Amino acid sequence: MLKKIGLSILAFLFVSSFSLLNAGTIKIGAIVSATGPASFLGDPELKTLQHYVKKINDEGGVNGQKLELVAYDTGASPKKAVTFVKRLINQDKVVAIIGPSTTGETMAIIKFVQRAKIPLISMAGAVVIINPVKKYVFKMVATDRMACQRIMQDLKKRKLTNLALISGSGGFGKSMRKQCKGVAPDYGIKIVADETYGKKDSDMTTQLLKIKNNKKVQAVLNPGFGQGPAIVTKNYRQLKIKQPLYQSHGVASKKFIEIAGKAANGVRLVAPPVVVADKLADSNPVKKVALSYKNEYEKAFHTQVASFGGHAYDSLYAIVAAIKAEKSTNPQKIRDGIENLKNFQGVDGVVNMSPTDHLGLDTKTGMVLLDIKNGDWVIVK
Repeated sequence: MLKKIGLSILAFLFVSSFSLLNAGTIKIGAIVSATGPASFLGDPELKTLQHYVKKINDEGGVNGQKLELVAYDTGASPKKAVTFVKRLINQDKVVAIIGPSTTGETMAIIKFVQRAKIPLISMAGAVVIINPVKKYVFKMVATDRMACQRIMQDLKKRKLTNLALISGSGGFGKSMRKQCKGVAPDYGIKIVADETYGKKDSDMTTQLLKIKNNKKVQAVLNPGFGQGPAIVTKNYRQLKIKQPLYQSHGVASKKFIEIAGKAANGVRLVAPPVVVADKLADSNPVKKVALSYKNEYEKAFHTQVASFGGHAYDSLYAIVAAIKAEKSTNPQKIRDGIENLKNFQGVDGVVNMSPTDHLGLDTKTGMVLLDIKNGDWVIVK
């Protein structure tokens, strides 16, 4: 069971029942968007952290010590993320932090973890989080730049050279838009239309009509997450736009299909391998761990796995691996251990960190191309 404590008007603090004041525990902090507009990200992340911290403790802990999870819900607010990272550092005295769920929140707290010298593993997607390299900041999620490159490869293969963008205005949408515009020329792709929408917009018909009326457009890409891409997809079908529609890994959840409904059929997207763990080739090095996580999560929570919970799984076990390798709970030692991770097989892919690469994700194992057909994922060969 979880103990929920109200914090004025800010948010809720979730503390695992086994995390009551225990001097012998290893405090791991987490900042997640468990409620609000990014709850489809933070909810599976929080559930995953709670489940696997308990599992690790039930199996004896880490080097003989139990883990203590201290997780705060931001509701996707960068201001709350700042409030909570200060609390985790100054009051809770955590040795490492997982999160936040979104790019905007992550960028807002980086300076605080850097100053405090506490390792952070973000669960957000933008490449700016780890490029340029920041000493105490890591992530294990495929970047928006990687997603753009994979999509451009597919466009080139299909001989679709004129691309329209319709991007969300949040941190992730802005970053991926920038990355896609940057890598497009490498693949002979031209951006012939460039539209955006706001976080609270409930209809994107105006932007999509401009794209539809542009005779040059051969395909459309929607960098974004949350309800925005589902609205774009519905409006896209309503306007009967015939060109292929691509989405980002920001919608790699059955929740997107549920919201978009039948309109989702025919959408192509990039996604982490855990989404289709049971459909991966047996030779795929992440299949075993991804399938194990998928089965355990679905059994525990009676809902289909989302890629976002996998980010939390990999982040937690990376910290555990670092503590074991360094035989220390000193934040600096944990940072060193994360930076030295080699052949780490997570649900998001195989990771090899280095002083010059705080992502370390193998693009061949870290991303798959999917079509949505009859409300389900189909791997594009």
